[in-house]
Amino acid sequence: QVRLVESGGGSVQPGGSLTLSCAYSGTPYYMGWFRQAPGKEREGVATIKSDGGTDYTKYADSVKDRFTISIDNAKKILYLQMNSLKPEDTAMYYCVAGQALGAGFKFLGDKYWGQGTQVTVSS
Repeated sequence: QVRLVESGGGSVQPGGSLTLSCAYSGTPYYMGWFRQAPGKEREGVATIKSDGGTDYTKYADSVKDRFTISIDNAKKILYLQMNSLKPEDTAMYYCVAGQALGAGFKFLGDKYWGQGTQVTVSS
């Protein structure tokens, strides 16, 4: 069983930065961040796999070069550093964990979700 608790959301002006955190329990193999804007489907933002001291990351094209996913396995915290935020980044952001990742951002098999943290980008 994996438990996930996100924090760090808030309101920021365009061009600003925020860092989301996700405290987790258990030993998930893959972790990631998804987001869901009002009236839209949940979409993958970034994923990470730690293997032998190397982190393998993947990003959605819309956030590449602006967002950075990282993980502190000792503290069991997943991060999402978000820079150069845009109004279209406004969404509820969810932390996810699982043991397998398919094509794109599809977590396979058992997967666990946090409760979400709201990010609002507005002037």
